[in-house]
Amino acid sequence: MLARSMLIKGLSAHPRIEVVGFAVNALDAKAKLPALKPDVMTLDVEMPALNGIDFLKQYLPTHPLPVILVSSLNLKVFDALAAGAVDFVRKPDEQQNTDAFLSALCQKVIMAASARVRPIAPAPAAPGRAGVVPASPAAPLGAGTALDRVLIGLGASTGGTEATLEVMKRLPEDVPPIVIVQHMPPGFTKMYADRLNRLCRMEVREAQSGDELHRGLALVAPADLQCRVVRIGSRYTVNCSPGEKISGHRPSVDALFHSMAEVVSCKMVGIIMTGMGQDGAAGLLAMRKKGAYTIGQDKESSVVYGMPGVAAKIGAVATQASCENIANVLLRHLKTLT
Repeated sequence: MLARSMLIKGLSAHPRIEVVGFAVNALDAKAKLPALKPDVMTLDVEMPALNGIDFLKQYLPTHPLPVILVSSLNLKVFDALAAGAVDFVRKPDEQQNTDAFLSALCQKVIMAASARVRPIAPAPAAPGRAGVVPASPAAPLGAGTALDRVLIGLGASTGGTEATLEVMKRLPEDVPPIVIVQHMPPGFTKMYADRLNRLCRMEVREAQSGDELHRGLALVAPADLQCRVVRIGSRYTVNCSPGEKISGHRPSVDALFHSMAEVVSCKMVGIIMTGMGQDGAAGLLAMRKKGAYTIGQDKESSVVYGMPGVAAKIGAVATQASCENIANVLLRHLKTLT
């Protein structure tokens, strides 16, 4: 277990953070929270007596509070995000020093203080996958060469894991290819792609260099690599490679969107969703200037209206929509292309 004293010391050292208390477990937290009234809470998924996921399910519906998870490489982190946590930081291991971990944690705690908490219901999933039922059926788009020549890019950060799922689960299995950049620590992007693959109709997997884009496929950019679209004749693939951070991130939404603006000659759509900062805004504007149809998540449904807010401000967004309605907006646009 990550030393509580190290967390308290690291957070307290930041000039914008005051640690008002701590709890030894979830039951202790439930007893202390009414009096402490924190702006943000950090939470471990694995705890004795009552685990972090069950705690969130019990507490957040009646006591909305931004929660940042501190988690090991564990699939349960996505269950906790689905239960309403805002974001997460991976516990440090041999490859990450403590200073880098604490810096990331402090940044996310500060961000979470202004986040919009939206408790999320358990996510349903696609027919034909074990143990799941679709939320709202999306009819197949059907055969047609026009939709064979469409590419979609989607970028998200804070709050984006569940917001992206909200969009993806409403799309049909023959949707044009989608490349997704979701800011996430190393180790989690493959688990996230696998989760989307279980819960959505189209095939979803973590991107690898050389993957060819085709209808019915969505690729999630791997953590710590820049993911760009590459044109080879009339075909499109992705390139995932090391490189400098762009707009403060690797993978970067801007890197993806700019690559699409530069090389894509067919129809394209750019979607920017909830997230802190401005990654993706400039790239989305470049896409729009090249004729792309662009969609931005609205303020009301965003956990953090940073990336989509900046994109809207600079004129990069053609249409704003809630995360629940983005799929409908996208499908309506795609049907105009057939």
